[in-house]
Amino acid sequence: MIEKKIADFIDSALSDEASLSGFYNRDMLILESPKDPSHGDIATNIAFRMAKPLKKNPKDLAENISKILSSALAMSPLKIEIDGIEPLNGFINMCLSAGALRDVIKQVRAAGTKFGMSDTGKGTKVQVEFVSANPTGTLSVAHARQAAFGDSLSNILSANGYDVTREYYINDEGVQIAVLGRSIYARYRELIGDKYEFPENGYRGEYIREMAVRFREEYGDRYKAETPENLKVYSEWGCDYLLNEIKKELLDFGVKFDVWFSQKALGTSGKIEGTLDVLDKKGLLYESEGALWFKSTMFGDDKDRVVKKSDGAYTYVTPDIAYHKDKFERGFKKVIDILGPDHHGYINRIKAAVQALGYPAGAVNIIIIQLATLYKNGQPVKMSTRAGEYITLREVLDEVGKDAARFFLLMRKASAHLDFDLELAKKQTQENPVFYVQYAHARISSIIAAAKVSEGQIDKADLGLLCAPEELNLFRELRQYPAIVRLSAQEEDPYRIITYLQALAACFHKFYEADKVITEDAALTEARLYLISCVRQVLANGLTLLGVSCPAKM
Repeated sequence: MIEKKIADFIDSALSDEASLSGFYNRDMLILESPKDPSHGDIATNIAFRMAKPLKKNPKDLAENISKILSSALAMSPLKIEIDGIEPLNGFINMCLSAGALRDVIKQVRAAGTKFGMSDTGKGTKVQVEFVSANPTGTLSVAHARQAAFGDSLSNILSANGYDVTREYYINDEGVQIAVLGRSIYARYRELIGDKYEFPENGYRGEYIREMAVRFREEYGDRYKAETPENLKVYSEWGCDYLLNEIKKELLDFGVKFDVWFSQKALGTSGKIEGTLDVLDKKGLLYESEGALWFKSTMFGDDKDRVVKKSDGAYTYVTPDIAYHKDKFERGFKKVIDILGPDHHGYINRIKAAVQALGYPAGAVNIIIIQLATLYKNGQPVKMSTRAGEYITLREVLDEVGKDAARFFLLMRKASAHLDFDLELAKKQTQENPVFYVQYAHARISSIIAAAKVSEGQIDKADLGLLCAPEELNLFRELRQYPAIVRLSAQEEDPYRIITYLQALAACFHKFYEADKVITEDAALTEARLYLISCVRQVLANGLTLLGVSCPAKM
């Protein structure tokens, strides 16, 4: 790649410069794309990094280094690939030649669906746990945002060479599951005409009535009596029923998990007790006020945490600690937990537990996904007047479809609140961001089909004919894609893929408006078909990472 050749060139030139001897080393050298494309194609901030040890002004040093590099370039084979080296406010900017820019489309054409992928992860085993909603109701739009984020991030990590496992943690026991069972039972009793007081803390959504109807159809009056055994049946049946509904919704949303991990199974495995034994042997547990405490403040938590209450019951954090121990014992080197905004307090205690168990603090990353507000006709969509109801993933899918739902839910960074305009998401116009990107892909497919030129002819195109400003801009945009995919993995956020695809689509539409693809010049037509086929490929690669389809017609 051109970046490696440039890095080697700069390294050689600066290493040979006597005035910089002892002050420069290769680790200082970082290449990046200038934020303003008019400043060039590749930039380095090496002058800023060397200014302090050399006791020089970065701006003056950048001018000096630029002269050194320009002199060295005149004697280097790279002179046909770099058109110029210029200092600017302490940065050193380089402009690539048209020939060097054209190389990117050869790379796209050769790599195809693998363009943008890398082996930076080197097969490192990563577990991404996301959604993990309690099976006490169907998925909300908040869970939908977590699902879109977690699945897309998993795709991006895989594209960077990580060995990724998607996991859903099922909270299938405890107080909430018991309340679910009692809620279904109460609605069942109402259904058969009994006067029965609904639990004060019960789930009041209409879906509970529907489940009671289904339960009665399946079991009749077999579990009519209010006994602990019968209530357990309602709880287990309700949990299984809702979990199946959740799985169906996620599959329709394009999300498939590799592992469904049961909290109940964890509880019967002995692993919770085993985890507490490990912490106890390390001297990290103590008794106070009749309860058992974990010394989490020793590892950065704001307070110590109770792991076993005075009545002998575990607190909710205890199985979570055991669960994370199990994750690392399964060989994961990196664990990513994707959680909702009500879990901020979870971060320090889990990071403390991971360190207490002997794993590096950085081995776990907890990403908090902010909420999304749905808008319709410019107004926020209100919650249903029926207590216990909320906007569901299924409702969003029915309203706008999978592609728009996933794209829109990723249009802000995880840390930012997201506004989701339902009306905009349904528009079949270029105002709609997902339509805008997909339309670029479909338009290219249509042009290539209309050209009736064979792939063999396109492969033999004379790329030297591509030198118009809009064509060069497309080259520049395409060459950014691999770096965007790598950066998205480093930042663990798919947001950059969204903004990149919008920029690439805009660049293509501008090219299309300025230059005809199919012309009377057959050679130029073939060259431009080569170019736009590469644009289509990169659009498809990016959309696939987001779990969004790539239509050939719209």
